[in-house]
Amino acid sequence: MRIDKWLSNTGFGSRKEVKQLLKSGAVTLNGEVVKDAKTQANPDIDNVLVHGEEAVYKEFIYLMMNKPQGVISATEDSRHETVIDLLYMEDQNFEPFPVGRLDIDTEGLLILTNDGQLSHSLLSPKKHVPKTYYAKINGSIPDDALENFKEGVILDDGYKTKPAFLKILTNDNDESEIELTITEGKFHQVKRMFEAIGRKVIFLKRIQMGQLKLDETLELGMYRELREEELSLLSLKEDVFE
Repeated sequence: MRIDKWLSNTGFGSRKEVKQLLKSGAVTLNGEVVKDAKTQANPDIDNVLVHGEEAVYKEFIYLMMNKPQGVISATEDSRHETVIDLLYMEDQNFEPFPVGRLDIDTEGLLILTNDGQLSHSLLSPKKHVPKTYYAKINGSIPDDALENFKEGVILDDGYKTKPAFLKILTNDNDESEIELTITEGKFHQVKRMFEAIGRKVIFLKRIQMGQLKLDETLELGMYRELREEELSLLSLKEDVFE
């Protein structure tokens, strides 16, 4: 690959910044100073240093974000701030994208990566990857809601959802709290499922995807790289760090 791509993928700046770095003579390839951005290098056999520091190439990036409200799950948008806008430039250089989507008014766990294979695996209907949400609901939860959700509810367009697991945390006439686990991702599905039983979601937060739980120490709008053990929870190949 080109040396400028190598450097941008190891956190040394944008392509433009990397070209300036190369021109300064700060970069060596196998011990030789290299200034041409088009110079080819092989991550498997070549050694690249920047100011004497090894630039270890990595192909993929895996991020966990606690998405805030008011931000959309997209790579770019002309009207709204996107989750990509919340990333540091060195992470934007990997060109990650959100795995699935959370509505603009929904908070919580969002995975961002540039690994298309992982994204497909997590989103494929055939995989039935469970997603768990915490929600506040107006009013009390009907007695038959647990069984209805377990059997699948009929949405406003006539679609019957796959079985879902509803856990009631608090049940009050004014406001109730629940956790709901679903294995599909229809448009506004959680909100529409409660509308089907005459209730409205007034707050929604995704707290788990597969076996991966949201790091509750992450403040809204903050993110971090997934740890190796967290990647294994997503059934990734074991050598993703190699």
